Amino acid sequence: MSETGRLTRRLSLAAVGAALAAACAPLTMFATFTPKDPAVREARNVAFGPDAHQRLDVYAPRRGQGQTPLPVAVFFYGGSWDTGKRTDYGWVGQALASRGFVTILPDYGLYPQVRYPGFLQDSARAVRWAQDHAAEFGGDPTRIVLVGHSAGAYNAAMIALDTRYLKAAGVDPKHIKALGGLSGPYDFLPLTDPIAERTFGEAKDLAATQPISFVTKDSPPAFLATGDDDTMVFPKNTVKLAARLRAAGVPVEEEHYAGVDHVRMVLALSRPFRGRAPVLQQLTDFLHAHAG
Repeated sequence: MSETGRLTRRLSLAAVGAALAAACAPLTMFATFTPKDPAVREARNVAFGPDAHQRLDVYAPRRGQGQTPLPVAVFFYGGSWDTGKRTDYGWVGQALASRGFVTILPDYGLYPQVRYPGFLQDSARAVRWAQDHAAEFGGDPTRIVLVGHSAGAYNAAMIALDTRYLKAAGVDPKHIKALGGLSGPYDFLPLTDPIAERTFGEAKDLAATQPISFVTKDSPPAFLATGDDDTMVFPKNTVKLAARLRAAGVPVEEEHYAGVDHVRMVLALSRPFRGRAPVLQQLTDFLHAHAG
């Protein structure tokens, strides 16, 4: 490709990224055209349950035979629990795989077909699939990290902290070595937002819907990041959960990125926007440090 062609491509991606950041638009175009990290997609559209939405993809690093099994990352995308599809986030799977993780990218049930706690049960089932099958792709099923952005960060945090979901799915919570939460809602009572009201309003015990309610000394170490310009999920969610974990004696890395809003947080994992904030580097360094 000529220098002019490369410049045009970069400008086009920047325009797409700006549109996404401005309007939280669908990521399909970005997923199609953004440069990808080197990784091998080992499996696609794999069922982890009987329902149509219970499907996942697997991304694995390029590596030779006989190497030490790698830690496993399960990434949950965001979308207010009513939008999103894993095929728009393959670049996240490849980014994490390029940093040494066998990466599982599942879909989960969305509103209105699924309400709380259905999407958490789906998330736990996806982790069960990872526990059962990661070794087939070079992963270590006893070293799993849970990662998510926005509503996906809620899913990751909730099943990591309220271990009843993992146990019900047949997952040993001790296999969860770390949590990575990007711009997640962790403490959002009372329910004043229409999205939260429709998703969680039927819960009999609203306190039990909040990840912050389940912090203990045995909670997994957490990397929690937010953007200072996030007006969709306010940074106070990250601040409060990080403080609660620290008070319980749990290792926490809390990062606040200047000039980063809600959408740019996840875009920072992509190659075109990685220079805007060191999210991928800091996230994966923390996860590796605690996954071993």
